[in-house]
Amino acid sequence: MTGSTVYDFEARDIGGRMQSLADYRGKVLLIVNLASECGFTPQYAGLEALQRKYAGRGFTLLGFPCNQFGAQEPGSEDQIKSFCESRFDVTFPLFAKIDVNGTATHPVYAYLKSAEPGLLGSEAIKWNFTKFLVGRNGKVVKRYAPTTKPEAIAVDIEAQLAP
Repeated sequence: MTGSTVYDFEARDIGGRMQSLADYRGKVLLIVNLASECGFTPQYAGLEALQRKYAGRGFTLLGFPCNQFGAQEPGSEDQIKSFCESRFDVTFPLFAKIDVNGTATHPVYAYLKSAEPGLLGSEAIKWNFTKFLVGRNGKVVKRYAPTTKPEAIAVDIEAQLAP
């Protein structure tokens, strides 16, 4: 499936219900592929801090668990949700586990990768916690490496939230 904005897609949420990304129309989004057993897992705290800081201004973080990198997200959706809530008090929307690379790449990620390729034009997601900033128009603004700390993205979020 192809689309011209993230609003053209839907994904199954962590509870198993289909969620249209059009429900987030007009919001600034940060879309992240997550894993519970990764060296970058402590970034959950910074991601949640962004959610809490900017949610009232039209920002939402969308988390997509993925088990494609070192099998670092082996749990079920219930286990992932429980981990995120108990360890990091996550309030941002979580989705069901997906693939971000390969033949089973989720359509949302196929769109994100083609809209904002990575280093040297590669569309592949290199690891957990790759981040995509999406403007209020539903188009990708910027892609961030897994090593980019959430707090470093705040200035770009602020710019997108500015009137």
